Amino acid sequence: MNGPLVVHLIRHGESAANAGQASDDPASIPLTEFGLLQAHHLAHTISFTPDRLIVSPYRRAQQTAAPVIARFPGVPVDEWPIHEFTYLCPERCRGTTAAERLSWVKAYWDAGDPDHIDGPGAESFTAFLGRVRQAVTGLAELSNQGAAQVALFGHGQFIQAMRWVMREPPIRVSRDSMRAFRQIDRENPIGNQVGIAVRYDGQKWAVT
Repeated sequence: MNGPLVVHLIRHGESAANAGQASDDPASIPLTEFGLLQAHHLAHTISFTPDRLIVSPYRRAQQTAAPVIARFPGVPVDEWPIHEFTYLCPERCRGTTAAERLSWVKAYWDAGDPDHIDGPGAESFTAFLGRVRQAVTGLAELSNQGAAQVALFGHGQFIQAMRWVMREPPIRVSRDSMRAFRQIDRENPIGNQVGIAVRYDGQKWAVT
């Protein structure tokens, strides 16, 4: 029997959007200079040797992972669809800041419709949770393949949802569960460059 799997869920460093700058395409938002420094610091402070590195396709997560990949050149790197939840249509958000989008964000979560799609390029909450569950299942499969230490470089809401799915019994997607997730995310936000270690014993997840 394989030993427990430890997965280090790591949010990307400070991005331009996090710093209040306007952004265009959610996938191409870069790290700030400070975010790049955070990424290099992380690479030098990791105290374990990973068996696998998993990275979001979005630029800010890729930049965060790059120094770690360079430090462990022999470790396999996989790109998984663990990108951030884009619930607002990217085209109407083009050139706006997080502060300018606040009213749209509030309207989306207040409506609480898990199947709503805001426009081209946006994703429903139902589809988002489907990606999260797929990622959690994929991590469990790595445990079955003998992996012991995995580092995953992703995004705040995605990691929050992974932790939620791992901790809770099977979640029925509904207005209530959508609002419950929003409350959890607002009350316990995951900061830039924060890492959360979770363990899988072959049957269940232990989540802090």
